[in-house]
Amino acid sequence: MPPSNPPSALSVQEGFNGAIISQERHALPPLVFSFEVTFHLARWPPSLRNIKPPKHFHPYQEEYVEVLEGFLCVEVGNQAHILTPQSGQFRIPPWVNHRLYPPPGVTDGTIRFLLSGQDTAESFKLDTIFFTNWYGYQEETVVVGKRVDMIQVMCMFDAGGSYLSLPEWVPLGKRLAMGMGIVLGRWLGGFLGYRPYFERWTRAEDWPLARRRMQTASYNL
Repeated sequence: MPPSNPPSALSVQEGFNGAIISQERHALPPLVFSFEVTFHLARWPPSLRNIKPPKHFHPYQEEYVEVLEGFLCVEVGNQAHILTPQSGQFRIPPWVNHRLYPPPGVTDGTIRFLLSGQDTAESFKLDTIFFTNWYGYQEETVVVGKRVDMIQVMCMFDAGGSYLSLPEWVPLGKRLAMGMGIVLGRWLGGFLGYRPYFERWTRAEDWPLARRRMQTASYNL
């Protein structure tokens, strides 16, 4: 019987000069994306060592993390969890501030984990189109050295159904953060000529859908 997910049909993203490798896996409903992500800690950019990524949340999608090798920190709200292969699948509900990163102080070895998420009826969401563009932008800023543009970041996050978190103590913080992401990332960004997806970072078969999404949201193409 032939394989149901031929490797040629699935993308492989390599970031930070090989420090992060994401192999797309076949996602069965109700999942919309599934990746096997590998962190090669010895190749980690010096500027990012022991630096935590910003917290964020997804209003419409549940996300899942399952460690296959090594140790991975997953911070949910104000609580940090150290996941191992014995932890099983870890669920991140919608609307929950979170981030994941290598254990602080560890500079060698390999971390390998599955990252997946459920589908949603929303047009802008976490999916392969978002991830290929987000990895491409990170490569351009961290490795090539291009300045990080926060409007571009918010524009891309909004297109991924994701929003940068405000401090936990801010009243209605998630609603405010989502509003800021839409107003600054989508509306102001679109007016100024920003866009969340780029043809050079999008698979050819995904580009027509990416264009339709941007046209629906009134981005200038």
